[in-house]
Amino acid sequence: MSSSSQTDVNTGPEMQEDWTYKAEMPMLPEKYQNGFWSPAMAKHRKEYVKVMVPMLCVVVVVMWLVLPTYWGSLGEAKEHIPNLTGYLVNRDGDGALGQTMIQSFMNNTAGLGVAPHAHLTWFIVDGSTLTDEQVIQHVVDEKVWTAVVVNANATQMLINARNIGDATYNASRAITHWYNQARNENAANSYIVPYTSALLQGTLAVFNAEFTGQFLVSAVTNGTAISTAALAPVTVSQPFWYTQFNLRPFTKTVSSAMLLVGNIYITIFAFMLTIAHDGARRVIHPYLRFRSYIGLRIIAPLIIYIPISFSYAMISLPFHVTFGDKYGYAGGFFLFWLFVYMGMAALGLSLEAMITVLTPRFTPFFLLFLVIYNVSTGTIPIELQPKFYRFGYGFPIYNLSIATRTIIFNTHSQLGKNAGIILAWAAFSCITIPLFTWWMRKAEVRAHESQADAPEKHP
Repeated sequence: MSSSSQTDVNTGPEMQEDWTYKAEMPMLPEKYQNGFWSPAMAKHRKEYVKVMVPMLCVVVVVMWLVLPTYWGSLGEAKEHIPNLTGYLVNRDGDGALGQTMIQSFMNNTAGLGVAPHAHLTWFIVDGSTLTDEQVIQHVVDEKVWTAVVVNANATQMLINARNIGDATYNASRAITHWYNQARNENAANSYIVPYTSALLQGTLAVFNAEFTGQFLVSAVTNGTAISTAALAPVTVSQPFWYTQFNLRPFTKTVSSAMLLVGNIYITIFAFMLTIAHDGARRVIHPYLRFRSYIGLRIIAPLIIYIPISFSYAMISLPFHVTFGDKYGYAGGFFLFWLFVYMGMAALGLSLEAMITVLTPRFTPFFLLFLVIYNVSTGTIPIELQPKFYRFGYGFPIYNLSIATRTIIFNTHSQLGKNAGIILAWAAFSCITIPLFTWWMRKAEVRAHESQADAPEKHP
């Protein structure tokens, strides 16, 4: 009887319902045994698509939000060439060469005889207002991009050389052209030197032909003038020419890596550290007070950036980068390292702040924004870009690049301004990190308290 009763219990309705429930449960596919389109994979395929399709859409949207910014930074450079300015300094007074150069450069500024926008903007400067040293300093101090000087008494010196048959006459001393290549090698090589050289050569070719023709007409009945000029043939064949001086040569092509692409690497290294730090602090942050946690989030990255930035700076040493042009080799190197460290702090702490709200999943999208908007103003001068790109003056990579040029090439120093802007970015992140952390931690604490109270409310 007891045995029969026991059998009835084991085969009662509750056990039958349990068997029915198990029968209705979906069968999980066996691991490592299915194709992607296997029927058993239907649920997993659906989950896969639910993850990838939204991400695909986000990538496309971000692509259109970000990449046109970089394309646009380079696409209209030729339309803004007139934003590059230069001096024409006339020391020849009323001489034929000086007056011809003034008229030619004024016509060029007005766009006469050239393609639209294919010219610089020239300021005509009286030779008595600036010495050669001051003109050079204006170019070095980046008040203008270039300067052309018609040297003192250039026309009269040519006439005197013809009259006495001076065979030592040097036509290239008539005009001097100064420019600053290291200010921006792309602008100098693509626009400043080619456009100025074309203007000088075109003007002088026409003027030399006319000036020599006038001399030959006047001397056709004067055999003495012809024979004397023959002693200095250059006074007839090419009376006037020019000499170029590059005041700050872009001497090391390896420096290009430090000025733009290297700054992208700095951002990527900072991002890698941010991701690693996010994973590491998840282990410890639930047990820390808010103040200790904020200290960990700000101070730890700033310490980690020290060896990383120093290692990055040292990579340039075997390639003989000219750190010694302005502050001495050791001083230039350590100053460069300091700016790399500040730049990494500015970029890295901004990533540290944004990973709080975006999570590691979406922080790469912010990284893309950060990189593209920073490097968009780093390839060519902002003067050659639409006004929209003036935001670059306040971005870290632009200022880090300008500071690097100063240290390596002895260009005009704005190190105080550059450091101030970079540090302002880092300081702003030191404000946003606590704010974002407080906001997210508040939700975490609330969830923790709810879980702790759950057993009491529902015994």
